[in-house]
Amino acid sequence: MLEPSSFGQNVAGRYFVKMHGLHNHFIITDGRLEAYKPDVAEVVRLCDRHIGVGGDQLVVIEPPTQIGQKGGAEAFMRIINVDGREVEACGNATRCVAWLLMDEQATDSIVIETLAGLIECNRAGEYWVQCVMGRLTTAWQDIPLAEARDTLHLDLGIDALGDAVVLNIGNPHVVFFVDDLSAIDIEALAPGLQRNPLFPDEVNVGVAQITSADHMHLTVYERGAGLTTACGSGACAAVYAAQLRGLTSESTLTVTMPAGDMTIEIRDDSVAVMTGPVAHCFSGYY
Repeated sequence: MLEPSSFGQNVAGRYFVKMHGLHNHFIITDGRLEAYKPDVAEVVRLCDRHIGVGGDQLVVIEPPTQIGQKGGAEAFMRIINVDGREVEACGNATRCVAWLLMDEQATDSIVIETLAGLIECNRAGEYWVQCVMGRLTTAWQDIPLAEARDTLHLDLGIDALGDAVVLNIGNPHVVFFVDDLSAIDIEALAPGLQRNPLFPDEVNVGVAQITSADHMHLTVYERGAGLTTACGSGACAAVYAAQLRGLTSESTLTVTMPAGDMTIEIRDDSVAVMTGPVAHCFSGYY
């Protein structure tokens, strides 16, 4: 377990904590006292499991901006993919950082600032964290799309997947619903979808199978990271998309991904609340 007093101290290099949320691994380091701006080569090396610490993303905790301070944020969370690209949101990483900060501050609730906005986080049990991920939108210009299209039934020309729901929850997602998730080779289909000119910022690709009114199975292929064992923002997007399509009337669903389950609630104001586990792997210096 991480000792709160040790977080962020540099003794023989830069201190880091390795955590995961449903096997989605993160290298987390503290840039609040000493700014840390790694270049792409350093990010790639650190995230490489063969020569570095190994992770799906590098996360740097920074002081909140002026906007964040006014909103009561404890810190700003900078999220960098394995290819060096900075992204707006990551639900699994948010839970891990929230757990660290709540442990550090000896509190059960905290607000984290991200490029996607302020996220309220609460302790939900032993190594479980709840995050209010924000409002979902299907407005084409907010996703963004390159042109106006029907975001509830978007035909991208892949017969095996059918038409999609496209939406944004701080980052862009396209969600397909299929009868048999095991029959879909998402690793073969997703890269071409992500490069579609309709998505100027690329897109996270999710494929879901509804198994009951309050349960779905989901696989997500993320921008810059590829196939993941779990995706918090993708789970939020998939549940909201299922509601919009009329595939469920429930407000709360269990979402099963390759590494396990999380719970997603969609409030009446279209705000998603994600609850899921975190785990501490190890800490050290690089």
